[in-house]
Amino acid sequence: MGEYPVLVVGGGPVGLAAAAQLLERGLEPLVLERGERAGAAVAEWNHVRLFSSWSELVDSAAGRLLEPRGWVRPDGSGYPTGREWAESYLQPLADVLGDRVQFRSEVVGVARRGRDRVVDSGRAEEPFSVHVRAADGGEWRVLARAVIDASGTWGGVNPLGGEGLPATGEHAAADRIAYRVPDLADPAMRVRYAGAHIVVAGSGHSALTALVALAALAEENAGTRVSWVLRRGGIGNTFGGGEADQLPARGALGLRARAAVEAGLITVVTGFRTEAVERDSAGRLTLVSSAGQRLEEVDEVVTLTGFRPQLEWLSEIRLELDPTLQAPVRLAALVDPNVHSCGTVYPHGAKELRHPEQDFYLAGMKSYGRAPTFLAQTGYEQVRSIAAELAGDHAAAERVELILAETGVCGGAGLFDEAGPGTAGGGCCAPAEPEVLTLSAPPHAEN
Repeated sequence: MGEYPVLVVGGGPVGLAAAAQLLERGLEPLVLERGERAGAAVAEWNHVRLFSSWSELVDSAAGRLLEPRGWVRPDGSGYPTGREWAESYLQPLADVLGDRVQFRSEVVGVARRGRDRVVDSGRAEEPFSVHVRAADGGEWRVLARAVIDASGTWGGVNPLGGEGLPATGEHAAADRIAYRVPDLADPAMRVRYAGAHIVVAGSGHSALTALVALAALAEENAGTRVSWVLRRGGIGNTFGGGEADQLPARGALGLRARAAVEAGLITVVTGFRTEAVERDSAGRLTLVSSAGQRLEEVDEVVTLTGFRPQLEWLSEIRLELDPTLQAPVRLAALVDPNVHSCGTVYPHGAKELRHPEQDFYLAGMKSYGRAPTFLAQTGYEQVRSIAAELAGDHAAAERVELILAETGVCGGAGLFDEAGPGTAGGGCCAPAEPEVLTLSAPPHAEN
């Protein structure tokens, strides 16, 4: 199948890194991106500063491709915003790749040529048939020797509802519910949130980022109230490992959120799984939990409860996915937040990412399924290994070439109500610190 390219879905950090790795291996990549620019999803959170430094955000093969063409590598100790990452690295990389990256080209289906999911006969001998739709509605097919799906999970946000499905009334209140970190540098956005009662739902790094920004707004505007809704029964290790985190900026984020809670700028409501969203005649919301708790007089909700992979357009590909995380089964055991300990994800590659469908791989955030805390470095190592495997260098594909930073947090992140052994705050395996005071809203109480 050497006449066909390796098709990469997604022109974000991992997809473009895959193209650079493939080129370095003598393979011809073709990247299809439905957005209008490199890192189109990154552009939607361009105001957010990453907690990975520049030294961890540039793929090795991409750097080797860029530098001979006059690209100046940013200072490795700096922490870029999404905008800076896209403008200073992703777009220059796409420019160097040239026609190998096609924008406004959405992949809407993948199959084996002439075969649906059920047919065995001659399957492995046929190239992949990739169905593509342009922004103007035009459609065409591309034949490929292999497919790397690095399309991410940005389009698959989790809902506010505590069961994985939208809460009753969630869709009707969509004008008051955001699913992204608000950009408070935008004057219109700042006016919208200033003086409001804002509920932030979620326990990951995006939620902490939003909380820190909204706490600063509350300091400047006395009428601004911030409530933080957690589904788990206590804060536990939500603030992260602090000074024990091997990514200092990630640890600092948790420390800033903790300080805002301790300063009374944020009210924490634990054990709250939203079942319904009610709206009064004035347009204000009430969140109702499955236990009957009520969080009333809410003006805005920021839902940052994670992401999930979009798998519908892969219905004709034979995938082997973990039933819980929707991640490749060999990878799922490494990233499952119910059992994942101390924030360590072992570097992994083609071996863990392969599927029954030969030469098809999920890479980047999509490979994690519903698991959280993905690092760009992880994706870069994934596609380095995949490119080596596709080039026939199996030894390089098996070799580990990355050491990831630990979070400094013990215990799984997917706990329900109970704290469980070894999960109380502090650094990895450190003595437990005092728990931050939390408030559980009783039934029918305002908060």
